[in-house]
Amino acid sequence: MLKHARVSDPEVYKLTLEELTRQEHNIEMIASESTAALEVMELTGSIWTNKTLEGYPGARFQAGSHVADKLETLANQRAMDLYGADHVNLQPYSGSTANYAVYSAVLKPGDRVLGMRLDQGGHLTHGSPANFLSKVYQFDFYGVNQETETIDYEALEKKAKEFQPKLIIEGGSSYPRLIDYERIGAIAKSVGAFSMVDMAHVSGLIAAKVIPSPVPHTDFVSSSTTKTFCGPRSGMVLCKKEFAKQLDRGVFPGALGSMHLHTMAAKAWCFKQMAGAEYKVAMTQVVKNAKKLAEELAKYGFRIVSGGTDNHLILADLRPKGITGKVFQDALDSVGITVNKNQIPFDPEKPTIASGVRIGLTSVTQRGLKEKEIEAIAKIMDKVSSAPEDEANLKACREQAEKLIANFPLYPAGSFDD
Repeated sequence: MLKHARVSDPEVYKLTLEELTRQEHNIEMIASESTAALEVMELTGSIWTNKTLEGYPGARFQAGSHVADKLETLANQRAMDLYGADHVNLQPYSGSTANYAVYSAVLKPGDRVLGMRLDQGGHLTHGSPANFLSKVYQFDFYGVNQETETIDYEALEKKAKEFQPKLIIEGGSSYPRLIDYERIGAIAKSVGAFSMVDMAHVSGLIAAKVIPSPVPHTDFVSSSTTKTFCGPRSGMVLCKKEFAKQLDRGVFPGALGSMHLHTMAAKAWCFKQMAGAEYKVAMTQVVKNAKKLAEELAKYGFRIVSGGTDNHLILADLRPKGITGKVFQDALDSVGITVNKNQIPFDPEKPTIASGVRIGLTSVTQRGLKEKEIEAIAKIMDKVSSAPEDEANLKACREQAEKLIANFPLYPAGSFDD
């Protein structure tokens, strides 16, 4: 592993080994994380990183593009086949830049955008005041019903009619339920707005047909290619045929410069794997594991936001346990289980403290953990929550967590041998 870097820069090499060790011995349960295949790491470190290109196949701004044209064309076709989309642009560098590209394609400064509230499941790039785009466009927000903690579609429709947005955004980073894409798409049409789904968190579940797809009902569908996608750190946008040229102009030159061909190659590999039976089995198990963890934590007195989950993540309200999200996150991290503190709907705590945690099941499922192991993790979580500052308790939990994950290697033995 890194046979050249270990000689030329021992410090960075040592840190890389340290991170490998951390990941090997850690139970990874941050919802936005997954484990990339060895092939993804090979391709993202491949010869493609040397080539600079702008434009599209057959219309590049640099010479020497004939091989890269074949790569991008292959990747595009695989993506469209996988998702049943009319058109795709794989040049965005991340889920965030994929969103920016859609904004570039359809919006002008001052246009109105309706997105989901950040503190109720949305994402920073959907209009948060902390994001620079809040200074470019006018954002307003819809949210969840306080009792059901699911999207209030009637309030959304009312808001859309009053606000008259140019774009309505669906999807988010901490919403555990299915979204009625057809209904929101119809609301967007009724007010003359474009519709966009940010499926970054659930793109793998959608590709495997484990949950419904937004593609038939939505003008634009953006995504990162990590999370349940389980690929390289990059992004993409799917769209309907009538918006293809508009999207491509929005990506380049509208929002981005040269593309990253090394991640393009990795994405091409991923699309092929994602179309297979093994991937569908894995994504099906992700949802099973998420549902199981929600059930088990509820038995231990955690309140599960919205009463459960339909995807890869759960939100747990820690107020019944008498602790905050930050306390629980830090305590779990000390025993080798990583989650992230997260605001719950109508949270009285500030984001840096939070009343809840967001827990994802993708990474542990990739390592082979199933319902039996999820039960054991829930038991450890309960023990940690009962005494999050008791060193003896945390030590015992750490030993249990290490013993559990040791049975499920991160990568096959010898994967990083020179």
